[in-house]
Amino acid sequence: MKKIICCLILAITVITQTIGQELSLSPINNPSNVDSLESEISKMSWFIVKDTTEVKIGEIYTEIKKGKDSIIMISTVLMEQASTKWVDSTIVNTQDFKPIYHSSYNQQRDMILNFGHIVTGYYLDKQTGNKALISEETNKSFFDSNFYPQLLRFLPLKEGYSKTISIFDYNPRSNIRVISATIKSTEKTTITFNKTPKQVWKVETTDDISKNTAVSTYYIETSSRKTIKQEVDFGGRKMIMRLIE
Repeated sequence: MKKIICCLILAITVITQTIGQELSLSPINNPSNVDSLESEISKMSWFIVKDTTEVKIGEIYTEIKKGKDSIIMISTVLMEQASTKWVDSTIVNTQDFKPIYHSSYNQQRDMILNFGHIVTGYYLDKQTGNKALISEETNKSFFDSNFYPQLLRFLPLKEGYSKTISIFDYNPRSNIRVISATIKSTEKTTITFNKTPKQVWKVETTDDISKNTAVSTYYIETSSRKTIKQEVDFGGRKMIMRLIE
């Protein structure tokens, strides 16, 4: 009888702890309106702020192609002082945004990730010439770190909305691949964009990629769910990405 009582106490304790712990957002716990994402092409200007002056450093082109089974997102970054492009391609499942594939090519490194129970691919450091083969077993559901800013647009945002998002990010200097992004706060506000007032969701986030030292703030238009501006604050510095309409 005593053993039965002890087992019951243990079971109740585990259940209570589970109920008290809110699950991170992931493809198996995805409350976003996935049907709202459509094929689109967008362009953003990228600025760094020096004192109060905005200095343009590049442009970001994003193309999203939505198919029946998969969504392809290609981001191309053109830097003002660079001769080569930065190109990131991401493929996710249409129904739940589960990651399928990610490739990234820039001046520093090339990387390919094929997602599954075991994530495979490679990471080539162009500075050292070292190429690491990737074979990572995963036991959690997660989004691709390159895609989660798009996920934000389609979440059921409301005043005070805050969540933790499970993401996969490959860093050759870290042994932890499945990490977290955090929506710290959400508020509805109005900003002036192209001399026109726009009602937006102001969503403030951090993530483990920067060890939560960088704060990204997304301004998502409430009607269209387009991100019309993004601000990144890190180490006393600031960057701004602004949609070109």
